Amino acid sequence: FPHFWGRCVGSGHAALALREDWRQAVRESQSALGWEYIRFHGVLNDDMSVVIAPNEYSFFNIDQVYDFLLSINMRPIVELSFMPTAYASGNETIFYYKGNITPPKDYAQWDDLITKLAQHLVDRYGLEEVSQWYFEVWNEPNCGFWSGNQTDYFTLLQHTYTALKSVSPLIRVGGPATCQSQWIAETVAFC
Repeated sequence: FPHFWGRCVGSGHAALALREDWRQAVRESQSALGWEYIRFHGVLNDDMSVVIAPNEYSFFNIDQVYDFLLSINMRPIVELSFMPTAYASGNETIFYYKGNITPPKDYAQWDDLITKLAQHLVDRYGLEEVSQWYFEVWNEPNCGFWSGNQTDYFTLLQHTYTALKSVSPLIRVGGPATCQSQWIAETVAFC
């Protein structure tokens, strides 16, 4: 397998990428180490202000983050999480920034969000660019980042995959990153 970890760095959660001190640290490390990709949690978290109202979105903060990354020759690994509160089936959260870890209460809303986000990214950055990114459906749903069970995760995976691929079959979809190498065989079998 390609050693992606030699080309990628991980970093906290998406809202940090709106801060200048974070950006300066990323500039310096990218310049010194040549990182090509960066991955972080919570691009859909409430602190990114994506869901304004049901089926009404603002991708302004996401654009600010991705514009910056591209300006320093980095690309995102787009970890699609956490559940926006307006779409969440419950109120369970993780971390101090309260990433909601519950499944969507309505998959039609989730599908709409993911489809519109993907279309927005393609419209803004071009399909040639976006097809070089990696899209990860959630993170470690097997160890505290997801309140649902494995079947619930596979439902999310299927919906998210279908929504992304409806925009373009060239969008690369994977995931999840898994904890303790669990769910790998089951996820491969499901896919």
